[in-house]
Amino acid sequence: MDATTAPHRIPVEMPKYGEQHHIFEMMQVPREAPPGLSLCLDPGVGNVAAPPWVAWQVQTDWSDWIMLQELLIHQPKEPIQFMLEHLERDNDMVPRIFILGPPASGKTTIAMWLCKHLNASLITLENLIWNKLSGLAIKALQIYEKEEAIPDFLLIKLLLERMSKEECVSKGWILDGIPETREQALMIQTSGISPRHVVVLTAPDTVLIERNLGKRVDPSNGEVYHTTFDWPSEPEVQNRLKIPLGISEEETVRRLMEYHRNITRILPSYPKILKIISSDQPCVDVFYQALTYVQSQHRSNAPFTPKILLCGPTGSGKSLQAALLAQKYSLINVCCGQLLKECVASNSNIGELIRPYFQKKMRVPDQIIIKVLSSRLKKQDCICYGWVLHGFPQDLDQANLLNSSGFMPNRVFFLNVPYDSVIERLTLRRTDPTTGERYHLMYKPPPTMEIQERLKQHPGDTEEKVKIKIDFFYRNSSLLEDFFDNVIYVNGDQDPYTVFEYIESGIIMPLPTKVAQ
Repeated sequence: MDATTAPHRIPVEMPKYGEQHHIFEMMQVPREAPPGLSLCLDPGVGNVAAPPWVAWQVQTDWSDWIMLQELLIHQPKEPIQFMLEHLERDNDMVPRIFILGPPASGKTTIAMWLCKHLNASLITLENLIWNKLSGLAIKALQIYEKEEAIPDFLLIKLLLERMSKEECVSKGWILDGIPETREQALMIQTSGISPRHVVVLTAPDTVLIERNLGKRVDPSNGEVYHTTFDWPSEPEVQNRLKIPLGISEEETVRRLMEYHRNITRILPSYPKILKIISSDQPCVDVFYQALTYVQSQHRSNAPFTPKILLCGPTGSGKSLQAALLAQKYSLINVCCGQLLKECVASNSNIGELIRPYFQKKMRVPDQIIIKVLSSRLKKQDCICYGWVLHGFPQDLDQANLLNSSGFMPNRVFFLNVPYDSVIERLTLRRTDPTTGERYHLMYKPPPTMEIQERLKQHPGDTEEKVKIKIDFFYRNSSLLEDFFDNVIYVNGDQDPYTVFEYIESGIIMPLPTKVAQ
């Protein structure tokens, strides 16, 4: 499964905010950890394979970590004021728990017991829609009473409204039975609702069907009882118990099938905070296992997503270095020129706008280029894995466009190659029109005279055109160097793998400003 279909979704605004306010750097600063608490970068996110560059160890105070996490989720315009208010609330350790499970697994009972023990607020679909003081709840109740499904967007609004109440903010909350689908899980994530623990109860279907047939509910307080396993001793309570709707064997089987279909797509969204507990055991044992888990702390990850920009004159080796980086570190190789060609080949609307410029061999307008580039960098694979960009920006105006679009790189490399070396690299390139094989008259000469006689030079590789491209780069390079922070200079006139090692060290190791290799 690739990053675009993975059940863990990272909003595109979150990495931007983290970069802008240096939150990721704060997460990576070593600190003295509380006893027994060592937080390290986790190699996996959701169902996305971990990029190999995630390897840095981190230790930080748990409260600081939670505060930085809240900054990323809420992205306030005034981070300092937000942190001050966060510290005043002093609610870092309050429960934020999801309880999931199939029908009759006992999740409501466990959720209620946990709420009583932890003094947290219980949130269920029922108490969300029965809030007479909420216009959203009244609207949801009208839909519910028609036996129609409440739209996901309305459910998320109800959750956000409830979780913003003081009792949930100060005491925490336990969410019972939500999310029910992968779509709800993704919407909950992107809305900023972040659980600290997810408990999933499980039991054989035969046990659940038998259990469901004996379920009874006290309408006065919502307490759930069972004719065999948990019958109340007070006659008054016994007399007011009601048989809930939807507990017939056929209905239970239908609901179980629906649950199993959905839960396998929900669980990958919470891989590092998930605990599966068998509910086919005494309820007290289930409760204490759940309680032990939700009172534990987690290892977490301080994300660093490489956003690499390779600059250099034509023939400096940007494409090769980008390919090597993409191969080793699972980064997304973003070649601006190739993106434009793909748009034209796809016959898309924007491709049709680009086609005339290609046909007339004119420069594509910057506004069109940045639209194509932004569309690519917004995709989930770029957000999850990081990217290496080359071919853009080529001047200061394009650099400003990249900045205003929110895609500033956090590593910028300038490949320095002498003028004569670039001329030698490019003007001596040849292609065999028969086989498509590429040669270089000095570094990779053709094996026979027959092949050499039929080799052709690309029109763009003539010395005159190469000089024009080199001159264009160096006219703009000084402005680009001043525009970007922490530019790293690399001598590109050496073995490609030696160049790669220098670039690699600049990605993994923080380097001083304006370092020359």
